[in-house]
Amino acid sequence: MIAPKSLVLAVLVATTAAHPAAAQSAPAAGDPARGAKVYESNCTGCHAPDANGVGPAHRGVFGRKAGSAPGFAYSPGLKKAKFAWDAARLDKWLTSPQAFIPGAKMGFRLADAQRRADVIAYLKKESGK
Repeated sequence: MIAPKSLVLAVLVATTAAHPAAAQSAPAAGDPARGAKVYESNCTGCHAPDANGVGPAHRGVFGRKAGSAPGFAYSPGLKKAKFAWDAARLDKWLTSPQAFIPGAKMGFRLADAQRRADVIAYLKKESGK
């Protein structure tokens, strides 16, 4: 027997009320100030806002075509990418660069969703978006 929609809805509401985290599938909005701190402590070993290093320069990355920072030697996968960096793509990239673009040179992952959202907000701000 299939439960009536009202019963299913009641169970869903009760479950969500009992477990508020279940209602949140996405992190809270990113905070660029927190993102600057996360960037400083996790990203600056390889990246800088205005200069290529082990990784490409990041100022302007938000909205920039992937694999197109001047003077940086990208992996073939990033060179062939046909998209511009946005919040969703940066989130996938920071979650697992290798899964998002096989053969990517970047091995670092930022596992925490809130910290990713904060770094993305920082990169967006630094890109003037």
